[in-house]
Amino acid sequence: MFDFITEFMQSGGYLAVFALMALENIFPPIPSELIMPFAGFVAARGDLNVIGVLIAGTAGSVAGALPWYYAGKVYGKERLEKFADKHARWMTVTHGDIEHAMDSFEKHGRKVVLFGRLIPAIRTLISVPAGLAGMPMGQFLLYSTVGSLVWTGILTGAGYMLESQYERVAQYVDPVSKAILIGLLGWYLYRVATFKKRAKAQ
Repeated sequence: MFDFITEFMQSGGYLAVFALMALENIFPPIPSELIMPFAGFVAARGDLNVIGVLIAGTAGSVAGALPWYYAGKVYGKERLEKFADKHARWMTVTHGDIEHAMDSFEKHGRKVVLFGRLIPAIRTLISVPAGLAGMPMGQFLLYSTVGSLVWTGILTGAGYMLESQYERVAQYVDPVSKAILIGLLGWYLYRVATFKKRAKAQ
């Protein structure tokens, strides 16, 4: 996986970074915790510019958040809750989860969008209550961009600093990245398996 992603970024350049980060926010095939450190690593080798990587990664992250924002804004709370109830088991999101997200957004407002972009489990879903609450697009873009820039900056910086340790990085990143992907799949399957129990508890 290490070689695949770095080669993909080298051949695809900034567009590849943008696309991977956008997809990660819509449906995460590869988490940003792997994408941006790899991008920073490629930049440190001189194949990409680190500023360009930051811009592409941040732009991709924000672009990937927009479909969720519009889903909340266009569908509305009632229709989204009906959709969640209908497909709740496979989405692993219940009527109550949406209510909880809305309560958090109404309580903390714009801070939730800003700081939520820094939290892996919340980064994508925070866009939904922002759309449901009718948060102005300008504000949503501003806070999402600032939060995403901080997050991508931290991850890119970590990858950039590891460039001098190429041999050691190549040895441990592959098993770690595979473990992360397996962990994400396991978490999803656990959510599906325990859905009825969690739904009754709400």
